[in-house]
Amino acid sequence: MDDDRVKKLVRELIIEIGEDPTREGLRGTPERIANMYKEIFSGYDSDSELSVQFSEDSDTVIARDIQFYSMCEHHILPFYGKIHIAYSPNGRVFGISKLVRLVEKHSKRLQIQERITKNIADELYSQGVKGVAVFADAEHLCMKMRGVRNDARLSSSAFRGIYEKKEEKEAIMALIRNSIPGSAV
Repeated sequence: MDDDRVKKLVRELIIEIGEDPTREGLRGTPERIANMYKEIFSGYDSDSELSVQFSEDSDTVIARDIQFYSMCEHHILPFYGKIHIAYSPNGRVFGISKLVRLVEKHSKRLQIQERITKNIADELYSQGVKGVAVFADAEHLCMKMRGVRNDARLSSSAFRGIYEKKEEKEAIMALIRNSIPGSAV
């Protein structure tokens, strides 16, 4: 990302919406936005490092309540929530930090929630596990702040491998639901 170009564009946007970029509260805003964009869009340069695995025999692993923040590609407004990942290892398990990094890789981009869910499931499944289930639940400021101005939340899920079978899908969703205190998943 070209910091100087972003600063220039933000300065122009400030002028375009009717503000004075030299006003005290706005003087450093172009720099702050450029720095923020480097952080919140770091998923384009991220490597999730799923190749780091450990030998372990386990039926099901569930990583729950992984916080994520993303930016809606339609309005460039935030959406955020939690992602729950379940997978059935094939003799190897991932460190939980690798799963968190996988969520960050796919969420720190201009995105839609459904694609984040799908991409996480696809990438994890490509590592040779028997099955993957990803469930995401989020609030979307593009819907809360504008348009319908509603507090509705969006849930999305993706199932791969053994979890695509109806019985397995229901069982893994029950496990995820029961592992989240107060959940209505």
